[in-house]
Amino acid sequence: MIKKCFLVLLLIGGLQFIQAQKIALLKYNGGGDWYANPTGLPNLIAFCNQNIETKLDPKPVTVNPAGPEIFMYPFVHMTGHGNVIFSESEAENLRNYLLGGGFLHIDDNYGMREYLISALKKVFPDKELKELPASHPIFHSEYQFPNGLPKIHEHDGKRPQALGIFDDTRLVLLFTFESDLGDGWENEEVHHDPKEVRLKALKMGANIIKYAFEN
Repeated sequence: MIKKCFLVLLLIGGLQFIQAQKIALLKYNGGGDWYANPTGLPNLIAFCNQNIETKLDPKPVTVNPAGPEIFMYPFVHMTGHGNVIFSESEAENLRNYLLGGGFLHIDDNYGMREYLISALKKVFPDKELKELPASHPIFHSEYQFPNGLPKIHEHDGKRPQALGIFDDTRLVLLFTFESDLGDGWENEEVHHDPKEVRLKALKMGANIIKYAFEN
């Protein structure tokens, strides 16, 4: 309860509270490369600070799903290609974090979905991922994405999907699939994406950041 109350206080004021605020990267177990896209988050932070008036610390921090420090960070990002495992204590801690006001963005870097679905069942046994319509505010919080989640990398050629878990009407978890925003956030020389593709990924990332802090 103390953790939940602290996080609620931490989130009051939305983007105005981001003075030197840090965002976090989730270090999970299971063998998946949680550390993928090392230049992605720093580039997204720089873009947000330059374009949507945030004051985020330029260096994200790494947090453990079971650690109390996760409650210090209103926004947590998770990515990777492979297996994801949450222990019972990790699942409970994540659930308390999210229901207490936190926000988790999970970006499938390709090959993560089948493992993630099982892991999320531990966190929210009674909740299902639901696809967000293109009209959802997260696609319009700063930049306009009238067709919903943009396609950044082809992967299996499927349409991009933004899937969410809600606590009542509040979106607490966003899972982006068949888009790979994180690759688009990386330095140009990593994936050689065209400038317009990288900008599209960064704008969508900025929308997610802004939405998470304002809702």
